[in-house]
Order: sequence, then C-alpha cells, then structure tokens
Amino acid sequence: MTYFGYVKNDFKFKHIVNYVIVGAALILFTVLQLVGAIPRSTSYLLTQISYSIILSVSLNLVVGFLGELSLGHAGFMCAGAYIGCYFGGILSEYIGSKLLVLIISMLIGGIVAAVFGLIVGLPALRLKGDYLAIVTLAFGEIVRNLCKNVPWFGKSLGLSTKTYGVKLFIVGFAVILIMLILLQNLIRSKHGRAITAIRDNEIAARAMGINVTYYKLFVFVFSAFFAGVAGVLYGNYATPVLYSFFSYNYSIEILVMVVLGGMGNITGSIISATLITIANFILTTKLSGDLAAIKNLVYALILMVVVIFNNAPALQSFKEKFSFAALNDRLMEKKRAKNPEKFAADIRNDSAQWSRIPTKISMDEILSTDVVSNEGIRDEGDKPSAK
Repeated sequence: MTYFGYVKNDFKFKHIVNYVIVGAALILFTVLQLVGAIPRSTSYLLTQISYSIILSVSLNLVVGFLGELSLGHAGFMCAGAYIGCYFGGILSEYIGSKLLVLIISMLIGGIVAAVFGLIVGLPALRLKGDYLAIVTLAFGEIVRNLCKNVPWFGKSLGLSTKTYGVKLFIVGFAVILIMLILLQNLIRSKHGRAITAIRDNEIAARAMGINVTYYKLFVFVFSAFFAGVAGVLYGNYATPVLYSFFSYNYSIEILVMVVLGGMGNITGSIISATLITIANFILTTKLSGDLAAIKNLVYALILMVVVIFNNAPALQSFKEKFSFAALNDRLMEKKRAKNPEKFAADIRNDSAQWSRIPTKISMDEILSTDVVSNEGIRDEGDKPSAK
C-alpha cells in the first residue's frame, strides 16, 4: 500500500511535512476567515504569500532540481495573468459562479504559460549557465512589453479585472497542496531521479540512456504552468494588471526566495517565500517615495549573504556542525542512547533486511562450475570441453 507515492513500510513524517504545514494553514485561516477573525489586510497578505509560494517552488524545480538558471519566471507569470484574466472576464459574463470562472481562467493561464515554457525550453537544450539566464531574461522582457502594447489588454493602463475578494487565499493554498502532491511525487519517482541526474552530470545521464531533451522540456513546461496559475491568482487579487509588476526585479525576487530556502529544498522554498513576502509587505507599508528603493537593496544583500554563506570555505565547519542534518543526527543519537531496545527492535523488523528479501534461489545453495585442466591438449588447435 502507498501513501502520496510512498511505500507503507518506508513512510516517514518528513515525507508529508509540507502537506501538514500547508494543510494546517489552510484549515486554520479558512476557519478564521469564515468567523470574521481575519482583517482584510491579513487576507490580502495571505493571498500574496500563496502565489509567492507557488512561484518559488515551481522555479526551484528548474533551478534546484534541474540545475538550470532561469531569470524569466516573471514572464511566465505575466503571460498567465494577462491571458487567463482576459478570458476570465469574458467567461464571467456567461458563468455566474466566480469560483468556476477562477478555476477555468487558472487552467487557461497555466496552459498558455506552459506553451511559452516549451518555447523557452527549446534553447535550453543547447544553452547553459549565463547564456540561458540571458535568454530567459530577454523572454520575460519581451512578454511584458508585448502585453503592454496589446489593445485588448489596455496597453499601458493595464488590464482591468474583477477581484475575487478576501477568500482568494483559500484557493491559493488549495493550489499549493495540489502542486506539492504532483511535485514531490515527481521528484521521488524515477523521473525525478533522472532530472537530478541531469543536474549532477548531463554527459553521464546521456550515457545512461536518459532522454535529456524530454526531461528539460518537461521541467520548463511544468514550472511555467504553475507560474501562469500564480499569475491568474495575482490578476484576481490586484486590478488593474500592470506590465511593470512583472519586471526583471520581480524575477530576481523569486530567485532570492529559491536561493534563501535552499536549492532543491521544497520546504525551504515555502518558508523563504513566506518570510520574504511578509518582509516585502512590511517594507512597502513603512517605506515610500525615494526610500522604496531600499527594498531592492535588502534583496540584494540577502542574496549576497546567502551565496557567501553557502560557498565560503571558512564557514564549512560551522555549517556541518549547526546544519539541520547535523542537529537531527545528534537528536537521533540521544534518542538511541535513551532507548536502545526500541532501535534494536526496529532493525530486526526492517522489511529491507537481507533475510526477508525473496530470491529465486536459496541463499545457501552453492553454485559450482566444472573446470577442465590443460592436460591432454596436444596442439594449439585442441580446446578443452566443459564436462
């Protein structure tokens, strides 16, 4: 039996910790919203947190798991926001349910962004590093400038949308749960191992028969789809949808969330997206005018500190001593010392124990091969025959 893609015997709490965090937050804030205990400003902040988490986790799939540097994630969000919200405005005239209109517009925005992800993924087959970053950066600028000049989208005045209301964060957190189920099952499957193999050594991955072209395109499409969904959520939160929001600076902000949370760390991306969104909310309310530029300075300093901390050799011993993995190992050692009988029983009951693994032959069976000596061979043409 499996739970969320995990075998029953291998099931651990750390496998579902993200589901528990997001699910508990969804239930708690939904109940508080229904009883009227959440202020309007807090509801809007929760909506910002929801689409920020979607953007951060989806970009982490490209940067953290695939190992490709993308600076055009805001471009995917822009395409999904404009096109999804545009069709959502048309559908609202024929469909009375705001929730159904929102779901359909999210699917439209996600599919359109996924098509753009396929287009960007094609040069990713030949480009890496700084070159790919430049291509994705140019893509983001092209998309937002196109949206600026399309008459249907209001040009520079922006696309007017009908906001969903204070309950939009409920839909946002539900989308996060769906994305986490899909993403974590993908990463822990054979396809996820193929993606990380490409990140570690693309040449070796090709030699092992991994279809690098397919997986790179798949990752870009998957990531772009959820960026488009996040764009529709943003379009139903803020009106009008302005092209200036999806600038290069916002792509950097999403990248900072990924780097701060840890490359390939989904839980870290959730936490960092939440913290940065809250910090952004506070700085925006406290700083105005010329002081608003300090916010970008704070992001730059955070990114510099994280990069230095992760790569400085002098800090290597500190990281090994005080990392979460090291702290967890010390905690497990203390538990093992207090209750050694329990851990011994766990080892005896381990389903992966060699004696419990079924085999086609018994392990005590001796396989032998008859050996023929060279005696009796008279010339070079004679060969020994097996008995």
